[in-house]
Amino acid sequence: MGHREDLLEGAKRCLLDKGYARTTARDIVAASGANLASIGYHYGSKEALLNQAFLAVTEEWGSAVGPAGKKDAGEAPADPLERFEQTWEQVIAAFDASRQVWKLQLEVVTRLDDDEQLREAIKEPQKEGRAGMAEAFLGMDPEADPEKARAAGLFYQALVAGVMIQWMVDPETAPSAKDLTDGLRAILENKS
Repeated sequence: MGHREDLLEGAKRCLLDKGYARTTARDIVAASGANLASIGYHYGSKEALLNQAFLAVTEEWGSAVGPAGKKDAGEAPADPLERFEQTWEQVIAAFDASRQVWKLQLEVVTRLDDDEQLREAIKEPQKEGRAGMAEAFLGMDPEADPEKARAAGLFYQALVAGVMIQWMVDPETAPSAKDLTDGLRAILENKS
């Protein structure tokens, strides 16, 4: 591995350990074994390196918890509500291992008003994440019906973010997969 890759790996570790705002260039150098000048040479700035590291962390997390990273639980249930509940069980079960990633994502969201470069950098991965959620939760091929996958992805993206925030605030009262399924069932059955 060269200095560029070492810096990226060091920056990823620093982001997960210290967060975006508290990571210094010296922290990255210490974590990577590279030298301080190599940050500017390879990435242009510490901020550009951290942005790249953030994208790498979230992509790795998405691969680990998305369709490709799921442990084979057999064939997905045919009933959409059963599939919904089963997928939520997997997402919620992965929360403890994903806590640092969620903390980092929330911190990054608070930076977006002041960092246009970061905002631009996450737009495309966010779209890809929506397509991945449509695939994971619904078994939908995003290329077969892009508009339907986009709409479903938007829905799941909002739901996942809200659920994970609830788990960060108070795991004792955060929704379970069954709670979410029961809530969706109540919405679908409400005819008033």
